[in-house]
Amino acid sequence: MAASAGRDAQSEIYRAGVSGTRPRIPVGPIALERAAERRMSRAAFAYVAGSAGAERTARANLEAFRARRIVPRVLRDVAERDLGVYLFGVRRPTPLLLAPIGVLELARRGGDALAARAAASVGIPAVLSTQASTPMEGVAAAMDAVRPGESRWFQLYWSSSRDLVASLVERAERSGCEAIVVTLDTHVLGWRPRDLDLGYLPFSRGLGIAQYTSDPVFRRLVAERVAGGPSRARPRVTPAAIASFASILRHHPGGTRRNLRSPEPLAAVETFLDVFADPSLTWDDLTFLRERTRLPIVLKGVLHPDDARRAVDAGVDAVQVSNHGGRQLDGEVAALDALPAVVDAVDGRLPVLFDSGVRGGADAVIALALGARAVAIGRPYVYALALAGEEGVRELLRNVVAELDITLGLAGVRSVGELVAGVLTGR
Repeated sequence: MAASAGRDAQSEIYRAGVSGTRPRIPVGPIALERAAERRMSRAAFAYVAGSAGAERTARANLEAFRARRIVPRVLRDVAERDLGVYLFGVRRPTPLLLAPIGVLELARRGGDALAARAAASVGIPAVLSTQASTPMEGVAAAMDAVRPGESRWFQLYWSSSRDLVASLVERAERSGCEAIVVTLDTHVLGWRPRDLDLGYLPFSRGLGIAQYTSDPVFRRLVAERVAGGPSRARPRVTPAAIASFASILRHHPGGTRRNLRSPEPLAAVETFLDVFADPSLTWDDLTFLRERTRLPIVLKGVLHPDDARRAVDAGVDAVQVSNHGGRQLDGEVAALDALPAVVDAVDGRLPVLFDSGVRGGADAVIALALGARAVAIGRPYVYALALAGEEGVRELLRNVVAELDITLGLAGVRSVGELVAGVLTGR
């Protein structure tokens, strides 16, 4: 009998269960999130789980999946199933990506490298976040220690400093990244009540800015700020302010003792807050990026079919339908609802990727049936990271692949390439 990812995972779990060993992380998405909430600090969980405004967009993402149903076909030979897809000229063993999520150290110290190592071990491309707590070079080395050259991409938050943008892209190329994913929907930070209620922004405490503090252009900008003297009013001294200052010193390169005597750590946080985003960005600016890299360019955050057509005309290599998991704009269209029109608009001229609201393999099947070439997993792997580190992420990815495989078989589909919208009903 042919092997399958689904049956292999089930067998592994049930065999271990005979000896009384249970999975490291809850298999169901609701139980997984609840377990992570118990494990993480209040501020950390709020940052990961929270969304914009009344969180209507986040709920709409989940509801869009619930509104669609798979209609299985029977008496088809599905003994062998093919999960592979072609993307950017490379055959990938699954249609999954590890989504870029910032400040993974909120879930686990060293989380960026741990999550990327887990992805490398199962052949899933890891998209490295600009808002990482470990420089991309360190994460790339950690992946190579698992499987040399395993696929990695780089997610670019477009800074107001063009020199910094160019430097980050150059470093991504040197680190072996295979694509640049430009996130389009963070040119203004979303209104996030859970974080606002706690007065908590990790970047203001020096977390999640390691790509910047390790960058020569950013360090030059910091040096210029230091040379110009103090520019911001200091907060009043309270226990919370002291804790925040200690966090900044601890996360800045150079060691706490050295940093205590240096103006650079505070200047680095202030510089980051100044250059993080560029709300003036337009389609014309994509030429700047194309002139500086030969890597495939993915535009992440495309929801309108007219923007998808514009992306084709701009000569990018893929678009990613995403609403940032509901974290940026409250009342926004569900990403899954936007997917079919974007697929129709590009008309096969470039691949369409997808994220937002995916909680398991069955969700991935639905997005693939609606035309996505690949699907990115986000919050669930952060919860797995919080609960069980690298092994937790590896187990989570195994479970998603297994459910995807089993869902294909039960739907009467033999490969990802056979998935079409006709497999679904609803909406």
